[in-house]
Amino acid sequence: MHGRVKLKSTAQQEEEKRKEREKKLKIYVAGRDAIFTKRMEGVLDDEALQLTQQLLSSNPDFATLWNYRREILLHLETVREEDDVQKMYEAELLFLESCLKVNPKSYGSWHHRGWVSAHLPRPDWARELGLCDRCLSLDDRNFHCWDYRRMVVKMSGVPVDQELQFTDRLIGSNFSNYSSWHYRSTLLPLLHPESPDPPSPCHQHSHSSPPPSPQTHSHRVCEEQLLKEYELVQNAFFTDPNDQSAWFYYRWLLGRAEREEMISCVFVSREEERVAVAFSRPVNASSSGLMLVLDGQPQRVEWRSVHPHFRHSPVWICALPPGTISDIINEHNLTVHWTEKHTHRDCALYTGRSESWCRDSATDQELFRSELSVEKTSVLQSELQSCNQLLELEPQNKWCLLTIVLLMRALDPLGYERETLSHFQTLKEVDSMRSAYYGDLCSKFMIENTILKMEYAEVRVFSLSDKNLTMLCHLDQLLLVTHINLSCNQLLRLPPQFAMLQCLEVLEADDNAIENLDGLYYLPKLQEVSLKNNQISKLSDLQLLTSCPKLTCLDLRGNPVTQIANIQSELTELLPSVTDLLI
Repeated sequence: MHGRVKLKSTAQQEEEKRKEREKKLKIYVAGRDAIFTKRMEGVLDDEALQLTQQLLSSNPDFATLWNYRREILLHLETVREEDDVQKMYEAELLFLESCLKVNPKSYGSWHHRGWVSAHLPRPDWARELGLCDRCLSLDDRNFHCWDYRRMVVKMSGVPVDQELQFTDRLIGSNFSNYSSWHYRSTLLPLLHPESPDPPSPCHQHSHSSPPPSPQTHSHRVCEEQLLKEYELVQNAFFTDPNDQSAWFYYRWLLGRAEREEMISCVFVSREEERVAVAFSRPVNASSSGLMLVLDGQPQRVEWRSVHPHFRHSPVWICALPPGTISDIINEHNLTVHWTEKHTHRDCALYTGRSESWCRDSATDQELFRSELSVEKTSVLQSELQSCNQLLELEPQNKWCLLTIVLLMRALDPLGYERETLSHFQTLKEVDSMRSAYYGDLCSKFMIENTILKMEYAEVRVFSLSDKNLTMLCHLDQLLLVTHINLSCNQLLRLPPQFAMLQCLEVLEADDNAIENLDGLYYLPKLQEVSLKNNQISKLSDLQLLTSCPKLTCLDLRGNPVTQIANIQSELTELLPSVTDLLI
């Protein structure tokens, strides 16, 4: 056996490793304690700088040490000449490169590099861009590096078109580079901004129209460039249909600009002597400068959101002083001013009328899709045809299916309704883990379509029974609805946003799985509620109905709550206004 190397056992190797780790840990802890002592004593010298460098070289994610290091550098900056400061910070950049080799995604290292670059007397931005290029060549999804690069580009004034060419290069080498697609989406609106659209006309019931309000800035891309982007992204997803990066970018291209900030509807009721105002986005009326003028006189009113849960809401209401507009022989003119946005909307309440409103309809404002030019329509039709061809080759591709749905929504949501529903069913089958998401998205689109149909028919009845709805949305668009039918769906709750239906008189929501009625709060016109065969189980679930003063008919048959002892008398005491109670 002589001359043969003795092999150590696994146990021996582990024991030696443990001792080595303990030795390193003692050195590390001793260094850390020495640094903390120096910081507590206010020592800001080269020795402290060297100590922090030793520890950060092995662990660049120690944020406290980076903070102390910055304190030292700021102090040394005040006692050294500019050339020495330049050399000091250049040395710091070299040290940081070694830290990034230890951990290329170190939060502390990238943050500190940005700080150092900002403090350099004479920064070399070209060198920093080169460093970013090297890092991204190793990992093109290093978001720390992308963030740093954006800072360098901003500080050095790199032209936007040059950065766009940079994304061209990275996308060309790897279609799966999601960071490049995202960066591209931030650059295009700067280089090719969409021109603002002219204001849409007001669809009114009160024969009064507001002046155009200032246009909000669009963060969208002009149509000419948009059409070019469609071709680029199509090449990407035809190359690799299962890669999600290009599909996500394509969804951004199909998106629409944010709606103009405006007062979208004003409703006034003689009987309740109140005003309801709907906005194009949630606002806080108490801080947005909302003012009501009645017959030329400013009114001191208290605005409140439709539900206590909301500090910001698309719908706000106020009560007028008693007797202000109750006399039906009088005519009144109201103006709601939104001073924060320098806009207003008028509404006339004519003699003999019990209510009136002025609003923009969903069809006028193209709420749910962008208005398409002839050229863009032609291109999107071509895109839809291409995606359908790809679907024939990849029938189980969820990205292709979802994009087809979005294209159909952009082109003709009502015309493609049947195909859309069919594709959603397929999506639930091929991507069952996200079936709830597809159910919610399908519900959203069905609600949008029903709102459009209601607008075209010019009715105040909203019916969506037996549509497999899993959620409710766009309820601010239903401010004027008087009758809503949501029966035979899969709803679990009536959310607080349901309180936006301030004109609602009849609610049918039978045969769902509703167990929460948060949205049935202060609906002043609500008279009839049918909630048969749901999951309402506690008397407290019905407490909010006490805030609906006109409620006279309530149907709770088939709910667990009806099994509670003495439920009839309990409900009669809780809801004395209800004369027709079915349990």
